Amino acid sequence: MLDIDNDARALAEKILESKGVPVEYPEDALHIALASINGIEVLLTWNFAHLNNPFTRMRIRQIVENEGFSCPEICSPEELLEID
Repeated sequence: MLDIDNDARALAEKILESKGVPVEYPEDALHIALASINGIEVLLTWNFAHLNNPFTRMRIRQIVENEGFSCPEICSPEELLEID
């Protein structure tokens, strides 16, 4: 379990303000922020509407990295398990 601290709240707010995630979904911005701040490498989601699409992922990565954190790879469980 991860603590929601001021750094996570501030990064989530930055993600929302910068339109990385629609303001109607603050819990998704906080989820990304918590993963970023805690060094989580992969964030799995089925949310293709406003998290797991190429344009959103690129925007979120830019926001998170501009704030000095490493952004987790956002993907679906199927993408993670894809084997060639």
